[in-house]
Amino acid sequence: MSTLLETRDLVKTYGTGEAATRVLRGLSLRLEAGEMAALLGPSGAGKSTLLTILGTLMKPTSGQYEMLGQDMIAADDRALTEFRNAHIGFVFQFHNLLPDFTALENVIFPAAVRAGRETPAARKRGRVLLERMGLAERIDFPTANLSGGQKQRVAVARALMNAPDLVLADEPTGNLDRASAMQVMDLIGEINREEGTTFLISTHDEKIAARCRRQVGVRDGIVTEEPRLA
Repeated sequence: MSTLLETRDLVKTYGTGEAATRVLRGLSLRLEAGEMAALLGPSGAGKSTLLTILGTLMKPTSGQYEMLGQDMIAADDRALTEFRNAHIGFVFQFHNLLPDFTALENVIFPAAVRAGRETPAARKRGRVLLERMGLAERIDFPTANLSGGQKQRVAVARALMNAPDLVLADEPTGNLDRASAMQVMDLIGEINREEGTTFLISTHDEKIAARCRRQVGVRDGIVTEEPRLA
């Protein structure tokens, strides 16, 4: 495996002076291309902050972050936006779908942003992804009419639309029943094995973590050697 990303001594502090709160305290992490890793730790450990930084949506207070050989700290906002759209996908606990858009329209949205318009190729890939998610009969349904598990499968398809190198998932099954959660994880596992997409999945669920081949523990703003959920 080759290194996909690496952080060294990441520090993130919110606020200043007496109100300052240091969430990351020198966190270092390496992910190899093709890994499927669970990010574990109690609430407040810094997991969501780390995912936000890895997704280039926020810069750390200090430290280093490289992905695909590029310096994510030195890059300007425009370069980060282009990089993020091309290489990073996101799946959140709350799927953040556009309710009046169809499943297909939601999935192809990242590609439309990238190209400046919808394209036949994007619509074809979007349909293939939704069919793979078991949603062939829901492709043209407004997402407001879908179940929670179906919406989250649409969100996974959307994250994969631009064939990213990395998918960051923050509690992606937190609002699902057990059967729907396992179905989503089955699909994520298939994509990881067959396409080599790297996944980093933040979770409080031991069964979800057990589906990942690597567990990364975060506690008090650093990576720990013994991953624990709480």
